[in-house]
Amino acid sequence: MQQQKIIILDFGSQTTQLIARRLRELDTFCEILPYNKFPVSDTDVIGVILSGSPYSVHDSEAFKVDLSQFVGRLPVLGICYGAQFISHSLGGRVEKADSREYGRAHLETVDADNPLFRGFDQNSQVWMSHGDTITAIPEGFKVIGSTKDVTNAAFWSPSPLAPCPTPHAPVFAVQFHPEVFHTLQGTLLLKNFVVDICGSKQDWSPANFVETTVAELKEQIGNDRVILGLSGGVDSSVAAVLLNRAIGDRLTCIFVDHGMLRKNEFQNVMKDYECLGLNVIGVDASQRFFADLEGVTEPEKKRKIIGRDFIEVFNAEAKKITDAKWLAQGTIYPDRIESLNITGKVIKSHHNVGGLPEEMHLKLCEPLKWLFKDEVRRVGRQLGIPEHLIGRHPFPGPGLAVRILGAITPEKVRILQEADDIFIQGLRDWGLYDQIWQAGAILLSDVRSVGVMGDERTYENPVALRAVTSTDAMTADWAHLPYDFLAKVSNDIINKVKGVNRVCYDISSKPPSTIEWE
Repeated sequence: MQQQKIIILDFGSQTTQLIARRLRELDTFCEILPYNKFPVSDTDVIGVILSGSPYSVHDSEAFKVDLSQFVGRLPVLGICYGAQFISHSLGGRVEKADSREYGRAHLETVDADNPLFRGFDQNSQVWMSHGDTITAIPEGFKVIGSTKDVTNAAFWSPSPLAPCPTPHAPVFAVQFHPEVFHTLQGTLLLKNFVVDICGSKQDWSPANFVETTVAELKEQIGNDRVILGLSGGVDSSVAAVLLNRAIGDRLTCIFVDHGMLRKNEFQNVMKDYECLGLNVIGVDASQRFFADLEGVTEPEKKRKIIGRDFIEVFNAEAKKITDAKWLAQGTIYPDRIESLNITGKVIKSHHNVGGLPEEMHLKLCEPLKWLFKDEVRRVGRQLGIPEHLIGRHPFPGPGLAVRILGAITPEKVRILQEADDIFIQGLRDWGLYDQIWQAGAILLSDVRSVGVMGDERTYENPVALRAVTSTDAMTADWAHLPYDFLAKVSNDIINKVKGVNRVCYDISSKPPSTIEWE
């Protein structure tokens, strides 16, 4: 993708993705790269940001980069470890702080005339998170922000190298995190850097993305035929409509029903895709999945069986399309970032990241590979996809199989589908659905609880309800739903779903818990 960009060099910070998200919100394209992979020959780069890191600059295993690749040539912003690395590398001094500087602080002194802090309020709140502190800044640099405890909270140099080949390529460094919510004017700081200092044209928009991507897909695919696996989720749906706009009926979509979708989801989604003009083949393979899952209780084994069967069912259907040369996937940017850490070791595998089955002999097409989830939704709206599809909560690839604790049976799936449908429809009816990142019901199928219905004793399953708020699923907090709503949903589930006599609400956050129970 040829357009101006900011490069974010990742030193291992947990908030590196947040930096990228903030820049995308400023309609500026950015790319996260490992700390040692700066693209020296890329002429579209307009600025560089150095992220934080779990390391100290003094650690033997600390990540290091050759600053001469970009300092003096491009505007640079160092954040936390990035600031300390700049200071340490250019002649300043970084030492262990007397106590870890963590949490809210206030810029009691700030140079509002400096281009990085233009428009900043005095005493503006920032968020600190570091164990080292910069006790001396390099020669030629000037302090532009201080807190009560951190003198060198922000500093800069208009000409960091002598002689500097490009005098208008300054270096800025801040020991706080402008990307996090608790730095109240952090977005303003990033805007000052990206727009005013680096010169971003702010032309990264859904309309621009659709136009350029459709053109690129036409060139990439030519007259070839493409197969895409649909899940009913936002990512694959947007990828399908984008491809359909580029190549029309040369796109064939395959939607596999493994039997563990939500209530009536297979039929409803097929109708939606028909309305969107997509060429979709629906495959009901639920009997095969249930047979292969019989008696299986271990969560990872469930996932592997479902993943294996899905590929085999998909491949069998795809082989019928003998002239297909491409496989399209709804891979999005966080999938690719999380799949490899900065040392190149796999830390998380994704259902749509990695190699293709060799026997398919297909080339890979990933039209959404640069987008974050919220950007996918913006592009979907630009494409005219109905809001009920765009605004859908994320749903796990294995479906309700990872929301049934214990062995999977068609009856257990039926129970959970009914309970889940009451919960999700209730969120919609009460106007709560769009406030939630993800919600669903969990069946504790290996647990029985005593209850009383009428004059009879019952011994049936509990259901747990889970609803979380989040921005990217990397962290999540339990949603504080109204008591009246929870009481109504609980009463409806117990009264209407045979096999359930108790409803609980999950109030754990991620971390330490995960969003899904399995």
